Amino acid sequence: MSDDDAIPAATLVVMRDRVGAPPDLLMVTRTARMAFAAGAMVFPGGRIDAQDRALADDPIEVAKVAAIRETVEETGLSVGLTPAAPATLQTSLHTGAPFADLLARHDLALDLAALVPFARWKPTFKHTRRFDTLFFLARAPSTAGMLRPQAGECDSAEWVSAADVLARVAAGTANAIFPTLRNLERLAQFGSFDEAAAHAAAHPLETISPWIEEDGGEQWLRIPDHLGYPVTRERLSAAMRG
Repeated sequence: MSDDDAIPAATLVVMRDRVGAPPDLLMVTRTARMAFAAGAMVFPGGRIDAQDRALADDPIEVAKVAAIRETVEETGLSVGLTPAAPATLQTSLHTGAPFADLLARHDLALDLAALVPFARWKPTFKHTRRFDTLFFLARAPSTAGMLRPQAGECDSAEWVSAADVLARVAAGTANAIFPTLRNLERLAQFGSFDEAAAHAAAHPLETISPWIEEDGGEQWLRIPDHLGYPVTRERLSAAMRG
């Protein structure tokens, strides 16, 4: 697999502020049958496709469209759309209706400014599927209704703090892949969406491609030290299990 074979993708970190407590994050648990990150807790997202490119020109804006669409598909939550989308939007997307047609039918407008660029991850290791993923932050809508995980892709969808997910992974009751863990550790630093957005704005949106480094007779999976991540390495044996 060449470097050009990475699949363009987008992920949305939706944050719901809480009084006197860290924000909740919208996370899904992928089914065990998925080809990528099977059974893992992840943020909603997926590959960028032609219908996303039909709604924007700039690559960052195209990725935002994909993140909005995928979040609706996987959880039923309407983020980055005005006014709030009807519950039927998720079902219509599942049946293959074009996103642009649905926006027009329901008189919905994309609010791409609501999404804040947070990170870009592009692993270079040889895997069956390898993604070039843009991560965005968004504030949870005040009228968010019941989450509806996408059957066949997500076993569950829930609001949970970054610290709680990390505790589950440490206890062995949940699973998460290396990029998700590093982003959860970064997000656990913040007490609000505004803090996270300010932190994102203060750091460059550089592509993160982890590499292997040997130290003390052990191999470590590393990422750069200057992009705002409090943990920048993990033992390769542990990272590959995740």
